[in-house]
Amino acid sequence: MSTRLDLTQDVGALTARIVDVESVSGDEKVLADAIEEALRALPHLRVDRDGESIVARTELGRGERVVIAGHIDTVPIADNLPSRVEGDLLYGCGTSDMKAGVAVALKLAAALSEPDRDVTYVFYDCEEIEAERNGLRGLSRDHPDWLAGDFAVLMEPTDGEIEGGCQGTLRAEITTRGKRAHSARSWLGVNAVHAALPVLEILNAYQARLPVVDGLEYHEGLNAVAVRGGVAGNVIPDECVVTVNYRFAPDLSLEAAQAHVTEVFDGFEVRFTDGAEAARPGLTDPVAAAFVAAVGGTPRAKLGWTDVSLFSGLGVPAVNYGPGDPNLAHQRGEFVSLEKIADCERGMLGWLGPRRS
Repeated sequence: MSTRLDLTQDVGALTARIVDVESVSGDEKVLADAIEEALRALPHLRVDRDGESIVARTELGRGERVVIAGHIDTVPIADNLPSRVEGDLLYGCGTSDMKAGVAVALKLAAALSEPDRDVTYVFYDCEEIEAERNGLRGLSRDHPDWLAGDFAVLMEPTDGEIEGGCQGTLRAEITTRGKRAHSARSWLGVNAVHAALPVLEILNAYQARLPVVDGLEYHEGLNAVAVRGGVAGNVIPDECVVTVNYRFAPDLSLEAAQAHVTEVFDGFEVRFTDGAEAARPGLTDPVAAAFVAAVGGTPRAKLGWTDVSLFSGLGVPAVNYGPGDPNLAHQRGEFVSLEKIADCERGMLGWLGPRRS
């Protein structure tokens, strides 16, 4: 079956077409080829490719440049292809996360030959798997100039609402030490699991911050996500590790967040195992204000981490905005509202300008 994409068709039909091209993480080539072919047919765009990531941009010399990005991969198929329509709902793998957003971006790329702002369209691979394979991360490392802009929209599923920036995240191991002994003579040892009780008490009493950043309220969280300890059923354990996850607002750097966790667990052994920076929404910028005015609604904070963090690292403020419902992402019964897709397209067209081919 041909994998060509018809960018003149209705955005809902285009979404269905893209959904039916399987693109599980690591196997995006067929869809990437189809996207590249469709974009190269548009004379107003310059198209570049790195691996399975495609970047297309206008070069009109406008005073502003915005970036519209979306990943083309999905989680593994779960007997949910081919797509099907029931009333206003389109069902299928990746409908919500985030092929509906990809379809909107492709429609914009085809329709806007002379947008009021220069536009860069980014379609990238391997978002749903380990970070080192993320196509956007690769572009930010190898071709940061391809991602340059004054503002970015990551078309992650937000149910048609603007979600500004993203929280940062880190994980740390809090370790308590003890002394091994036979459990029949426990008084000869020191139980490291028991020694972890103060760590849990600190977490249970912790009052999360609710900082306001660029007009959006973020809700932080510091929680235990795993506890590891024990040697055998008849041994007093000499080590216990509590893994904690800190979700922090974008007014903190990763280093500041690590310092906060170290302070919270003062006197304990703390080891950081991973972390990712937060991203400010930048909604005070005139470009962002124009976007909010065009698409409508009341922006809210993104309570989670997304690839807008990568844009933030490049100095590009970014928001999440897409037609899919994030609560349906990765589900076997995943679906998206056709009306929400059309609304998203209309809002983006209104923002980027009326001059269309």
